[in-house]
Amino acid sequence: MAANKEIEQGLTFTPKFDSNGLITAISQDADSGQVLMVAYMNKEALDLTISTGNAVFFSRSRQKLWKKGEESGHVQKVQQILVDCDQDCLILKVKVDQGQCHVGYQSCFYRKLKQNSPNELEFVAEKVYDPAEAYKK
Repeated sequence: MAANKEIEQGLTFTPKFDSNGLITAISQDADSGQVLMVAYMNKEALDLTISTGNAVFFSRSRQKLWKKGEESGHVQKVQQILVDCDQDCLILKVKVDQGQCHVGYQSCFYRKLKQNSPNELEFVAEKVYDPAEAYKK
C-alpha cells in the first residue's frame, strides 16, 4: 500500500506534526457535540493524553505543556480521539464539568460575526463561571 493510501485508509496511527512539531487538536463535548476549543499538541502532549485520558496540550505562547484544567480545575476527560484523513488534525471527544474557555464561557466560540457586517461581533453565549474565582488558585 502506498504511503498516502496507508495514511488515508490504513489502521496505523501516524500523526503528522507540522514543522514546529505540533498538530491541531479540537476539543468537542462528547455529549452535546459543541466545539469547545482549538489547541495544539506536540508528541509529548499527545502521548500524555493517550496514556492518562486527560487532555494535555502544548502552549505556543508559553512554550510548555499545558494540562487542561491544571489551574482552573476544568479538566477534559478524553472519551475518544478522532483523526482526519491526512492524520494532521485531531478531534478529542471529551467529558467536561463546566466552562472550558479561560474567560468564563462553556466554549471558546462564544461570539459570532454579526450578520451583514464584515468586522462586528456579537455574543451567542453567556458566561458559565467566574474566571477570577477559578484562576486564583
